[in-house]
Amino acid sequence: MTIQIASGKTHDRQHFVEVMESIKVKTTGKPRTRPLEVLADSAYDDRQIRKYLRQRAIKSNIPVNIRNQKNPKRGRPTRFEYDSYRKRGTIERFFAWLKMGFRRITSRYERLNVVFKGLLDIACFMLCWKKIQETF
Repeated sequence: MTIQIASGKTHDRQHFVEVMESIKVKTTGKPRTRPLEVLADSAYDDRQIRKYLRQRAIKSNIPVNIRNQKNPKRGRPTRFEYDSYRKRGTIERFFAWLKMGFRRITSRYERLNVVFKGLLDIACFMLCWKKIQETF
């Protein structure tokens, strides 16, 4: 998992490449920097994002944003598999756990990004620790 902090005024789509570049999946040997598939909501339906993913040979599973389809394009439709997109619920559940368990993160009171990032790291650790404790 990777976390990037930006101002609230910018759209998340503008920081997509930064997030993708910071992903490192630990495996034996050299860590992988390229996931097999990206699941994103329709806000990330952008030509540049799809082109970036295609250049890195990453499958994109992004639904079509209706607002971008004022003039429907001809040609092959974009890839969207509903069965694998259902896994996105785990991401939304994670955000809900963060918002319900850590109210200070929901409404950001910290001015410094370092302090806010530290709180996010502690919250993620506590969520993982809670899940580990439930399994034992």
